[in-house]
Amino acid sequence: MGVKTISLKDEAYDRLRSARRYPAESFSEVVLRASWPEDTVTGRELLSAMKTGARLTAEDIADIDWLKRHDKPPVDKWSDR
Repeated sequence: MGVKTISLKDEAYDRLRSARRYPAESFSEVVLRASWPEDTVTGRELLSAMKTGARLTAEDIADIDWLKRHDKPPVDKWSDR
């Protein structure tokens, strides 16, 4: 198993440290517990698609409206679930 040294902003370090389940839990264990969805589209990607001529269908717009009405805070990636 290899080891890497990384630099974090103080805010990121504090958040990582506070996500530990117990004081001796390693940062590696905390990071390995986290999950990130793979199938997201960023605002930048959507804007780029719009600039190249992509158009939204009425169904797409209805889906966006539904999502806006039912929007909730993102899932905490550091929680136990």
